[in-house]
Amino acid sequence: MTSIAERPGIATYKQFIDGEWLDAVSGATFTRTSPYDGSVVGVYPNGGIEDAQRAILAARRAFDETSWPTSPAADRARILRRAADLLAERADAFATCIAAEVGKPKTMALGEVMATVDVFQLFAAKALNLKGESFTQQIPDAVGIVAHEPVGVVGIITPWNFPLLLISWKIGPAIAAGCTMVAKPSHYTPGSTLMLAGLLAEAGLPRGVFNVVTSETDNGALVGQHIAASELVDKVAFTGSTASGKAVMRAAANNVKKVSLELGGKSPNIVFPDAAVDAAVAGAFFGIYLNSGQVCQAGSRLLVSKPHQRRIRRQAHRPQPDPQARRPLRPRHHHGARHQRKPARQDRGYLERGKQEAKLLTGGSRATEPGLEKGLFVKPTIFDEVSNQATIAREEIFGPVLSVLSFDDVDDVIRTANDTMYGLAAAVWTKDINVALKVAKGLRAGTVWVNAYHGTGLYNMPYGGYKQSGLGRELGDLGLEEYMETKSIQIKLQ
Repeated sequence: MTSIAERPGIATYKQFIDGEWLDAVSGATFTRTSPYDGSVVGVYPNGGIEDAQRAILAARRAFDETSWPTSPAADRARILRRAADLLAERADAFATCIAAEVGKPKTMALGEVMATVDVFQLFAAKALNLKGESFTQQIPDAVGIVAHEPVGVVGIITPWNFPLLLISWKIGPAIAAGCTMVAKPSHYTPGSTLMLAGLLAEAGLPRGVFNVVTSETDNGALVGQHIAASELVDKVAFTGSTASGKAVMRAAANNVKKVSLELGGKSPNIVFPDAAVDAAVAGAFFGIYLNSGQVCQAGSRLLVSKPHQRRIRRQAHRPQPDPQARRPLRPRHHHGARHQRKPARQDRGYLERGKQEAKLLTGGSRATEPGLEKGLFVKPTIFDEVSNQATIAREEIFGPVLSVLSFDDVDDVIRTANDTMYGLAAAVWTKDINVALKVAKGLRAGTVWVNAYHGTGLYNMPYGGYKQSGLGRELGDLGLEEYMETKSIQIKLQ
């Protein structure tokens, strides 16, 4: 099953609603152009409120009128395992779509696809481990049961930077729990979500359980708000900017639905004097330049002890090893394009502001070398001698811009790291376990790495933020709980 009609170099898609591939009710379409060279890479239905409502009704029927919510856990696990197998088989096609729409290198897109395979396998296992609790010993003539049930219809709104992986963090637990879904992917990168809809149907997901509505710009905002506000939707799961997350919360208050939000960050990456400097420098570059800095948990503030500042300055002018590819980090091969022109313009505004606020070490402009001149490329940029009150240290740039700050001691660095409205992630580089744990416990962030950035290979741990970086958690057992309701059953024995 597929939504795609191929034209030379261009894929034409349809929406997936109630098990069918459909055009928008209005018949309107929109296109996506490649951030690499401006060429058209996809044509998609420009859905509106009617399309969203049709998808919501399909999901509502599938939850209320079919056996899906009470289906055996083994069946739900089997669908997730089959989806993982199919996705692994078709990894190249999915990666090609992601690379074209997002502008990231295909090697990175392949990594995203395989990480999604892991997510589906993870929640297949968790579906088989769903259980409640019992209370049998409190009094002799009563028994209590705590049951966990699927929350219902879930509205899913996802961004463009990791279009397949981030939606899998929501689809995986929703299927494991027995929920139904209406997804609205970013209008910049809807292709992989539509491809996934067909793959899930092929894996055995029943009709109406997963629905996808696509729409562009103004329509997209209306569709997202309609899903978030609908009284037929029981939960909304959103990943995106903090400002957009607040709008989703306001809309969701319409029927007091459950909300989980994964929002922005301005994450500190802290290097102590005893750290393994080469590893810390490589981690710092990976922390900020992964996906061209277009990562919510990017390590955009590098807090360096004063003895290390000179070494950091020297390293800033050298090609850095890519921890994934083990080859030099060069824009042409491992540093992808910005996803659209507006953020690229915003980058230039931040770059000019940074030149006024701090000392530019490297980068600071568009990349226009031969082969890149048609794309939306911004050079990897480093600013030194940055104050934590500077604009480039406080606002989420969401681009390849690193701010280097200094600190004196443990208390000073904890205070500086926490002086932000965000609290998504952080990292600490040190050989002293006491320092590592003191700082990790003192940081107000949902994830803290020690001697690593962007992960250690432990992908089953909960992910989410403090403060204005979000609500709730994704992945792990806590991520599954976000898609469940809890019911207390009390039985009086006769």
